[in-house]
Amino acid sequence: MSIAQPVPSGADPTGRDSSGQGTPTAGEEPRSPVTPLWITGVVLVNLGINAAFFAPLQVLLGLQAAQLDPGQKEGILAIVTGCGAAVSLVANPLFGALSDRTAGRFGRRVPWVVGGAVVGALALLAIDGAPDVALMTLAWCLVQAGCNGAYAAITAAVPDRVPVARRGTVGGLAAMGQTVGILLGAVIAAVVSGNLFLGYALAALALVLGVVLYALRSGDEPIQRGAVPPLAWGDFLLGFIRPLAIADFRWAWITRLLVNIGNHMITLYLLFFLTDAVRLQETEGIPAETGVLILTGLYAVFVIITSVIGGRISDRMGRRKPMVILSSVIIAVSALILAFSPSWAGGLVGAAVLGIGFGAYLAVDFALITQILPEARDRGKDLGVINIANSLPQVIAPVIAWPFVTLWGGYLSLYIAAAVIGLLGAVFVVRIKGVD
Repeated sequence: MSIAQPVPSGADPTGRDSSGQGTPTAGEEPRSPVTPLWITGVVLVNLGINAAFFAPLQVLLGLQAAQLDPGQKEGILAIVTGCGAAVSLVANPLFGALSDRTAGRFGRRVPWVVGGAVVGALALLAIDGAPDVALMTLAWCLVQAGCNGAYAAITAAVPDRVPVARRGTVGGLAAMGQTVGILLGAVIAAVVSGNLFLGYALAALALVLGVVLYALRSGDEPIQRGAVPPLAWGDFLLGFIRPLAIADFRWAWITRLLVNIGNHMITLYLLFFLTDAVRLQETEGIPAETGVLILTGLYAVFVIITSVIGGRISDRMGRRKPMVILSSVIIAVSALILAFSPSWAGGLVGAAVLGIGFGAYLAVDFALITQILPEARDRGKDLGVINIANSLPQVIAPVIAWPFVTLWGGYLSLYIAAAVIGLLGAVFVVRIKGVD
């Protein structure tokens, strides 16, 4: 069923707004190019969301857990982050689906981007005042809910507005924003010097400021309230499962899941790898924590570079699968470098290679996925289902990785296993038939 769109004020009957940029209806594929200002808004939203996520995840939540109970800090952190991850698994597809059905003059995506940012920011400010583990967990779950609502909506906005031939480029720029946001989160966590309220406040500020430009210049298409069909809960809930019955969608989901599991297995025990296998403090005189920061920064630089370049190359080729396969192979190579060269030099090379592979993968795989979505009007929901393949590896990867490290050969077997899992992603992408 197509959804009608009223002509916005200031637009001509052809659907072109005052900037000269075409605005497609909710059920159409976009044809007119988006402006650099619109792309910048999308990049900033991704930047703000990731800064708000990773400043707490990298440092602030751990420090607060230690303040609540130094002897149980690991368990507290596991409870808080585990509950937050569970919320993200549900929130992303749910809020994506609700944004598909949102009617009103502000459009479908803007209310969820702005509302999610406001909820996330308020929850971040509330975490510092949490007197116990229960309220700390509740506040972090609200951060996850708000940020995932904003992320689901901004992810769906790209196929809403960007023509297929430009999605690799825009996806690469969005991935760049995500990576810069992670770095900004690390900077926030580093500069606050243990001042938790300041750290959470800066993360909340980054989240809110990140959505301003998009909210003002989104060009988000409004739909008439009468054009939204009545909500039938049975059909609504089945809608989250139904796309997986489509072969291309299912293989794309499996591919992303496997590549992300492999990536998480590579990075999960990096601190312990540098401490126990590389013996960084003894061999190089560098604390393992500093080594993690250096490797993460090196990885991020290459992600930023190759996410933009890889997306553009894919757009010019007009093909996605060869780039996804190549980037998956490069990620597997990075794991093998760490497996067979457990040294500081090997770590530096491995981090750079991982950044090269994963940056290109983020851009091109996103573009590929937007081309196999079953229904244009359900993009938010379907991309939310796809995004479960980003969140679920945070739960699965530790379960897989732990026995390799402790029982089955240590870091050599861990990184070989990560390479094999990542290569399976490259194999299965060949099964996708609807995209070259």
